[in-house]
Amino acid sequence: MPRYDFSAPRLFVAAPLTAGEEISLDKDQSNYLLNVLRLADGATVLAFNGRDGEWVMRLHALSRKALALRAETLSRAQTPAGDLHYLFAPLKHARLDYMVQKAVEMGVSRISPVMTHRTQATRVNLDRMRANAIEAAEQCGVLGLPDISDVIRLDKLLAGWPKERRLIFCDEEAEVADPVKALQAMAPGPLAVVIGPEGGFDPQERAALLRLPLVTRLSLGPRILRADTAAVAALALTQAVAGDWATS
Repeated sequence: MPRYDFSAPRLFVAAPLTAGEEISLDKDQSNYLLNVLRLADGATVLAFNGRDGEWVMRLHALSRKALALRAETLSRAQTPAGDLHYLFAPLKHARLDYMVQKAVEMGVSRISPVMTHRTQATRVNLDRMRANAIEAAEQCGVLGLPDISDVIRLDKLLAGWPKERRLIFCDEEAEVADPVKALQAMAPGPLAVVIGPEGGFDPQERAALLRLPLVTRLSLGPRILRADTAAVAALALTQAVAGDWATS
């Protein structure tokens, strides 16, 4: 990533961004800029929508509590989206929030909650996941947002798994103990990383994962990692060896 001014306020907006376009902000965004950051009329912020790049925007007060932003200049052009999917067994709220935020920082293009036999969380708040994804993108200078998939059962997911996408399966019983060597042995192509629940996949699920046409078993070292820690480790390894860290 090029040098970037992370001190500038940054907002995600859903509306199109073009020169001269004026966008009305919602109540929460207006309150954040006015009462948290205490920005004055005419101040500048950065805005992005995941499609049109990042723009320098001029703050325009519509009333005491309502704000609009007017697009002035393009500060960064939209970069091509990556192609790394992240699948995980849902966790409880605090750890799930952390996991989603880190996945966005790591550059995943799709986040998919997957129900397994040993998944402990019974509900997944997709709106909360999207809010965490937006917050992470705003804070870290990310230009694109990952797709957030609906919850799906693991067996149904694997039944329709695309044959061309390799699945990196975090497995303490991996035949290659060195995760870097395991990743370096992969042929080029689209990738996905899957992290299981606490307690791991059950034997039937492991067997189904290993029957996929393109699967790489990845060891994460001699220690047992929590699912959220394993996610960061696996995504970092994948991006460093086979992803956009290796090509940027």
